Amino acid sequence: MLPWLEQGGLYCLVNTRGGSEYGTEWYQAGTLARKQNVFDDFIAAGEFLISQGLSSAPRLAIRGGSNGGLLVAACMLQRSELFGAVVCQVPVLDMFRYHRFTIGRYWVSDYGNAEESPEHFEFLRKYSPLHNVMAETNYPPILITTADHDDRVVPAHAKKFAATLQANNPGNLTLLRVDTDAGHGRGKPLSKVIDEMADIYSFLARSLQIDWDLGD
Repeated sequence: MLPWLEQGGLYCLVNTRGGSEYGTEWYQAGTLARKQNVFDDFIAAGEFLISQGLSSAPRLAIRGGSNGGLLVAACMLQRSELFGAVVCQVPVLDMFRYHRFTIGRYWVSDYGNAEESPEHFEFLRKYSPLHNVMAETNYPPILITTADHDDRVVPAHAKKFAATLQANNPGNLTLLRVDTDAGHGRGKPLSKVIDEMADIYSFLARSLQIDWDLGD
């Protein structure tokens, strides 16, 4: 994050409902049928930054990984005009089938199960990123990352979402980055971390039209 700040960038960490920062009620307020609260909180944070003159929609980038990848993808689809770029890392995006793969079955208490409950199907259908991509929509540039040995969130989430975005909106910039011989993130060699961050910052510089000052 230091290179971003050194270039004059602003970094904002959003604590939404659904996290564990403020106790059980705060967490439960962002689960199951209440998941939209999470997206509403995050969108409100972006609107606040703009209203305070700290950023503008064309210069506002959002980034999230794993469950946070679901967050930024859903917010991009719901409020595409609010963001200038999206970095969506090792994300959970197919909310109808996530529980079929790896450890997804342990997340049912948080997300629900569309195959076993009509009620769950209805609220998952409203925000599942893979199932809410619209055609002929001006979505912001997005970089989606995954890894070929991710045993927590299977790469199919990222790959299917990238393919769906590209098929429905071929004129938009949708990039898929697949790391090889790597997993969900923990324990990744420093060299791979550096390569990934270089790609992320390059993507953001291009998408937000930032002229990096690289010195002499």
